Amino acid sequence: MRGAAQAGHLPVSQSPAGHLPVLYTQVLDGLRVIENGTYLDGTFGRGGHARGVLEQLGPGGRLLVMDKDPEAIAVAERDFAPDRRVSIFRGSFADLLHWEATAEGLDGVLFDLGVSSPQLDVAERGFSFGKDGPLDMRMDPDSGESAAQWLNRVEERELMDVLWTYGEERQGRRIAKAIVARRDKEPFTRTAELAELIASVMPRGKPGTDKSRIHPATRSFQAIRIHINRELADLEAGLDAALARLKPGGRLAVISFHSLEDRIVKQFMNRHAKAPPSNRRLPELAAFVPTLDLHGGAIKAEDDELAVNPRSRSAVLRVAEKRAVAA
Repeated sequence: MRGAAQAGHLPVSQSPAGHLPVLYTQVLDGLRVIENGTYLDGTFGRGGHARGVLEQLGPGGRLLVMDKDPEAIAVAERDFAPDRRVSIFRGSFADLLHWEATAEGLDGVLFDLGVSSPQLDVAERGFSFGKDGPLDMRMDPDSGESAAQWLNRVEERELMDVLWTYGEERQGRRIAKAIVARRDKEPFTRTAELAELIASVMPRGKPGTDKSRIHPATRSFQAIRIHINRELADLEAGLDAALARLKPGGRLAVISFHSLEDRIVKQFMNRHAKAPPSNRRLPELAAFVPTLDLHGGAIKAEDDELAVNPRSRSAVLRVAEKRAVAA
């Protein structure tokens, strides 16, 4: 960990005022920012991690920020655009190869996955089952179908598959059947309507158990959101693109918030860092050449962060470094 930043800036061990970026210190440690490096924050959000990176860059450094969300881009334009070291692009990190600013290579890439706290806190975005609002859930509200549009047309079988695949919802069949029956009478338009319907058909958990403390719509809302935003497909494409753009010695840092994301990240890093199991009965086609080195395994929040930022409880950070190409 580096010492305090230049005068007038926060030390990197502190989070910026007004925002608590998850695993802030661990991310900056993992990226190992070099003064004149080029770094990409593929999920700008409200810029918590990006500010930390920028504070460690010198005059020759560059910070590239991306986000699908126009509100996040508006914050980036307001707070970061005056700094000549910063470039801003609205879009998914899955498309980072199409951004010319990345073409010269990157010394570090950060993906902070899932929905951001500001998105959850604004009822009008439609992400939260706890706040009634339009049933939207799109991270980019100018692209694709809203959750309401999809739910009001999807086949029951496809909906059941989405609830299981992306939410691991065991009651998916029951929920899908109820959604289709309800929409045939009246289309869904509001988050509260969907949350109340799901709660009405879910079995009750025993008082005091984990099941009783979790809102019955939690897994379904997660599954629908992941499907609407193509989050897992974008993650797979983004990881491949990040590896392609990283310079030798560059670091990839990814924060996941549920097992589906973390499994993809872990398998991707392992696939590029560890030789696959050998089979003596089959001829070895080519020697395995690793392209990544793993750093630190699954990194989680410590007690002091958990005390002030409950969202960090489910966060897992994984870091890998791109190897130099063998001569």
